Formats: sequence, C-alpha cells, structure tokens
Amino acid sequence: MTGQNVRWGILGLGGIAATFAADLPLVPGAELAAVGSRNQATADAFAERYGFARAHGSYTALATDPDVDVVYIATPHAFHLAGALECIEAGKAVLVEKPITLDLASAAQLVQAARARGVFLMEAMWMRCNPAIRKITELIEEGAIGWVSAIHADFGLQGPFAADHRLRAPELGGGALLDLGVYPIHLAHLILGSPASVQAWAHLTPERVDEHTGVLLGWQSGAIAALTCSINGASRNAASITGTEGRIDIPPGFMVPRSFTLSRPDKAPETYEFDFPGSGYQFEAAEVQRCLAAGELESPLVTQTTTLEVMNLLDSIRDQVGVTY
Repeated sequence: MTGQNVRWGILGLGGIAATFAADLPLVPGAELAAVGSRNQATADAFAERYGFARAHGSYTALATDPDVDVVYIATPHAFHLAGALECIEAGKAVLVEKPITLDLASAAQLVQAARARGVFLMEAMWMRCNPAIRKITELIEEGAIGWVSAIHADFGLQGPFAADHRLRAPELGGGALLDLGVYPIHLAHLILGSPASVQAWAHLTPERVDEHTGVLLGWQSGAIAALTCSINGASRNAASITGTEGRIDIPPGFMVPRSFTLSRPDKAPETYEFDFPGSGYQFEAAEVQRCLAAGELESPLVTQTTTLEVMNLLDSIRDQVGVTY
C-alpha cells in the first residue's frame, strides 16, 4: 500500500460497479487506482467518468497490476468465482459483490484459496456495514427489545422483466433469491444466527429461476423468520424485528436504512436517524480499509463463516424450490 492510502481496483464495470465507484471517494484514504473490463473502450470510459488512474482491457491485467491493493469484484454472480480466484492468486485482497458465488461449494473454494494465499476476503454484504444496522444489533445485544421472537422482511422489485434479462437467466444465477432474498436472509442470520429449520416455496419462471419465493426459518429457541423476495411485484421492502419487550421497525429500503424506530410498551417510540451522503457503499469499503490497516484477513462484520452459513441456507432453499444453475 502507498502510505495510508488503499489502492482500489474494480473488476467488472456494470451498474453496481458504477454505484460503488461513485461512493468510493467518500472513504478517506481510498485511492481510485484502476479498473478492468473485457473491453478496453468500456474500461477507458469508466475510468474517465469516475476518476480512476488506469484502465485495463482484461481482468488479468487488473488482477496483476502491481499498483492495486484490493479489488472489488462486480461481475454478474456466475463470474464472481473466476474473477476473485484470479485476484487472490495474484495476491490481491478482494471484496466480492453478494452473493459471493452461486453455491456453497464454490464459496468454500474461494474462502480456502484466500486462506491458503493469506489474503483478505470479504463478501460485499453492505447492509451489515450500514451504521443503522450496526446500531440495531447493538440495541438488541443490550436487551432493548428482550428476547427476539420473530423477524419479518421482504424485498420485491416490480416486473415483469424480459425473458433475456439477467434476472431470468439461470446461467447468470438469476431469480429473486440470490439478488434480493439474500438481504432478508442476511438480516435474520445477523440477529439470530443459523436456523434449525428451513422451509421454502417458490413460483418459477419458464427459465426455471424463482420469480417469487417465501421462506420460513425456525430456531431451537422458538424464534421464527418469515421472509419473501420477488421479481414480479414491488413489496414494501421493509423489515421488523419483534421481541418480548419491544419491536424495531426498519422502513422501506431496509437493506440500506437511514433510520429505524424502536417501540416499547409504555414508552414513546424512539426514531434513530442516520444522515450520510452517497448510496451507502462507502461503509463496506471503509471496513475493508480498516481490516487491511489492522492486518486482518476477514471482517468481523461479514465473517467468512457468516458467508458460508448464509450460502448453505441459499442452497437449501434452492433445493426445496427446484432451482439449479
């Protein structure tokens, strides 16, 4: 690394890469070093638009760039594994857009590769790095709502999406679950850990990806989570966490909240507000930089064990609803 700066590269230059790139300058010490695309003209245009120093016309050129410390993998789901492995083999730290891969086996392969090479690896589950979410977990740990008994969360986009859209392409890991369902599932896992029971139902598109999916999770403690995701209708995209002594409501946009409300019996509701610029991707980038400065190979906010446990849940849900990639 160059002094206190962390030199960032971005591999794959689609919409999510653009949003991440726009937020990256909000992180102190983040240096916009290089981008990589399979097309040189695309890389040149992206680098010029967002202020990156270099543009590479191949993923390999970015992975082997000696002046890059960490690479954000922003390709479609199906290409996360190959891109991340190439960067890991080149000794780069990697932040891999969620879901980290298509299934548990490939996720475990990636974790094993990072540990063997001794480089940092983190799944880009930005929700877990969000300041409002972190405050919610703090309040729950302090007992603000008592024993957590139920979690409800939904994430749905208004369709219909064309048959050739990536969300309907099984070869790209399409469907509601991996794009949207990961958020309700990560929220439930964050609060309650891995469940003892997983039950799922889905309606599939003609391409055999899930169009809308319902999941019921159960824990030995007696807690439950009712979660839904959809690419054929806009739901509230909100969440609630209910306990024996209160409830936390996260408004629409729960995956990147700027506020939430704590309600308890015989007390006035308390609303917590978090005003921040950008789209919210800066918090995961800042966490990566904190870890690198501390010499940590994984983040305590999104541990590799967490990533594997959630991927195991996603595999179980897909098995039940009949989706394969």
